[in-house]
Amino acid sequence: MDSVIVAIAKYLIYVMVIGFAAVWLWAETRRGKVELALSAVIGLVLVLIFIKVASSSYVDPRPFVVNPSVPPLMPHAPDNGFPSDHSAAAGLMAVLILLRRKWIAGGLFVLGAALIAWARVAAHVHHLLDVGVGLGLGAVAAVLAVAGMTLLVRRTPLVTAGPLGRWVAGAVPGGGPARDPGGDAGVARHRVQP
Repeated sequence: MDSVIVAIAKYLIYVMVIGFAAVWLWAETRRGKVELALSAVIGLVLVLIFIKVASSSYVDPRPFVVNPSVPPLMPHAPDNGFPSDHSAAAGLMAVLILLRRKWIAGGLFVLGAALIAWARVAAHVHHLLDVGVGLGLGAVAAVLAVAGMTLLVRRTPLVTAGPLGRWVAGAVPGGGPARDPGGDAGVARHRVQP
């Protein structure tokens, strides 16, 4: 059982990253790819900031430091365990997928995030508080990232103009290229409001 806990605690995060890339590659439209990629980048930056602020605000020694009679199941530095980086990353990915309304994949990602959090506690490298806050920080970062991405994509001509805009505009429901009244296929037009 210890080897299963260690495998989940150490390696399931990599499986989730591969799964996230698979959703991005095969379950998204062109526009969805751009939106998910922007959300992921913004979310990753936010979660790193949140982790840095949280870890400098509160110190929670790891369980094997507090109680040396409970050795960790895997080698780990005796540094601050608050919050759990693995749980934050897993929470970020899970909520980003759920917010894309990919319910089955999102459910699997939520299960993966919960398993990672459980395994990190079971391996004696985190307390429950560490993984709970990590999951929460990841979720908040995902929600803020999607809000930020929405503002960028819908309100910034830089993102929707030029080659990227034409590539995104090429993914129109119905399968054909986007057409405007002027006849230019797939060209994003922007009007300046008076």
